[in-house]
Amino acid sequence: QVQLVESGGGMVQPGGSLRLSCASSGRTFSTDAMGWFRQAPGKEREFLAAIRWSGGTTYYADSVKGRFTISRDNAKNTVYLQMNSLKPEDTAVYYCAAGSRDFTIFGSWGQGTQVTVSS
Repeated sequence: QVQLVESGGGMVQPGGSLRLSCASSGRTFSTDAMGWFRQAPGKEREFLAAIRWSGGTTYYADSVKGRFTISRDNAKNTVYLQMNSLKPEDTAVYYCAAGSRDFTIFGSWGQGTQVTVSS
């Protein structure tokens, strides 16, 4: 069983930046990739980005491409989401998840961290 703990959320002004972290523990060898998702009030959960532990191949949703960057530190079993040029519509609870190599199945989820973009 993989345990995931997100951190780094908070409140930021429009145009600002935040870096989210997701620490993974447990059976990390059973997952091939990690992803970031978000869910705003009244909306469905939205895929943002994913990365493979081996090789670092990444994949982004068009909505965040160019503003968000996913990265990983294999030695720390930690995945990051650098978010720049934040907008009020980026306000949501952000989740990390462990998943399949092809980024299609995510089975273990963190508890989420709140990001609020407001002036």
